[in-house]
Amino acid sequence: MRQERMSWAATRADMLVAPAWSTLEKLLLAVICAATLFFALVTPPFQAPDENQHYMKALLLSEGRTLAEQRGERIGAELPRAALDLHAVDFPSDVPPAPRRFERGTLTHAWAADAARPGRYFADFPNVANYAPTLYAPGALGLIAGDALGLPRLGAFYAGRFVNALAALAMLIAALRLLPFGRIALLATALLPTFCYQNGSLSPDAVINGLGFLGLALALRVGFMGSAPLRSAGLFAIAPLLALAKGVYLPLMMAGLRWPQGRRDRRALLLIAAIAAGGAAFMLWMKMSGGSQALYHIVSRKTGEAVTTAPLADQLAVILHDPLAYVRILCSSVVERAPVYALQIVGRFGWNAILLPLAAYALGAVMLGAAVLSGSGARFGFGQRLWWLAVAAGVALLVETAMYLTGTALGADYIQGTQGRYFLPVLPLVLLALMPGDPVPGARAVFAGAAMILLAVAALCVVDSFWVHGFVTTDGMPPHQSLVRALLLPSPRW
Repeated sequence: MRQERMSWAATRADMLVAPAWSTLEKLLLAVICAATLFFALVTPPFQAPDENQHYMKALLLSEGRTLAEQRGERIGAELPRAALDLHAVDFPSDVPPAPRRFERGTLTHAWAADAARPGRYFADFPNVANYAPTLYAPGALGLIAGDALGLPRLGAFYAGRFVNALAALAMLIAALRLLPFGRIALLATALLPTFCYQNGSLSPDAVINGLGFLGLALALRVGFMGSAPLRSAGLFAIAPLLALAKGVYLPLMMAGLRWPQGRRDRRALLLIAAIAAGGAAFMLWMKMSGGSQALYHIVSRKTGEAVTTAPLADQLAVILHDPLAYVRILCSSVVERAPVYALQIVGRFGWNAILLPLAAYALGAVMLGAAVLSGSGARFGFGQRLWWLAVAAGVALLVETAMYLTGTALGADYIQGTQGRYFLPVLPLVLLALMPGDPVPGARAVFAGAAMILLAVAALCVVDSFWVHGFVTTDGMPPHQSLVRALLLPSPRW
């Protein structure tokens, strides 16, 4: 009985000192950095999801402008032709009649093509028109640096990628330093090939993931190690940036909420105030950007037909008219798409077109399982773990609902556009909730070994699919005839 009381008291006590970095953790961080920069270099331009639109948005910011403009049904901005033709001419992302393979000659030609592409023209990027400029600041700085160095547009594009990747790695390192326990949970998520691949692109995912990790780590540090002036300032700086990145991730910071441990314990109020400040920043940006929603065309995953996304107000009215019907839509969509989410969380490249060998996904499951068994280094009660799972589930439901409101046809009986990578900021909290306090013997070695093998396989698959054998660009799993090939080769070679 005495031992049970001591264990309960330990779950309530604050942790005054975060654990020191282990040699293994430092090694794994180095692997993440190397993999991220490798993908930034090896992935051809515009071969990450929506990277062409993100490039145009970063290019707009690099010219000192933050807001897109509407011309008829088009939403975008007038930009240099030499930059836009990188995607339109040199590195298109349409669906070709045969598998696409990139060659060094394409890079050489694009590097020298600027002089033959004078002038400017209007570029359409409705999908990202209302995204906050803070998401594109690192990429825009890279583009500016490339221009200052006299690089051609292709060189500046890669400079933007590398600065974006370095910013993501800097935020990851800061989050790892702030996290008061369970560092393996962050490392496990960051070691997933999808995470490194997205951070090595010009996608704002690099900033979104980094801010999501920072917000979670800082909230947990305040909640379990106490507030201090610098930590409080950090909360009120990170929360608005996280809300501007993707408002659905702001509730992640609620993971730091705990029952007050005395009348003078103001940590919960501090966290709530920071979250409220984040919500206010999001509303302010929506007002500054005009508050209008950019509609765009999508291909229905149910019918294959071209449809238009729904106006937010109209889609919200559909939900409010019959909330139970929406709950059924939500449940059926999650169940139907869960296998796709699992594949995309671990590793899926290009425009969601290149899958790893199927055996690699089993290795990814082993890696995440071993990460959980590696322990958090702290003991928590059932209530605390249940709260973390509730926060994670709430954020996931917000992600799905946001996609139904803004990325799905009006009144559809399914949710369109959700991708597994959208759940990466939530994954560390789920792993933390499942981790025992102490590591299972041998678990950390299995975790590290599986993670490094998985990233090595992913690196080989990306090189092979883009530069050696080619790939298909359509979303989905290409047909295959041999189970052995599917287990051991990436999807373009099935």
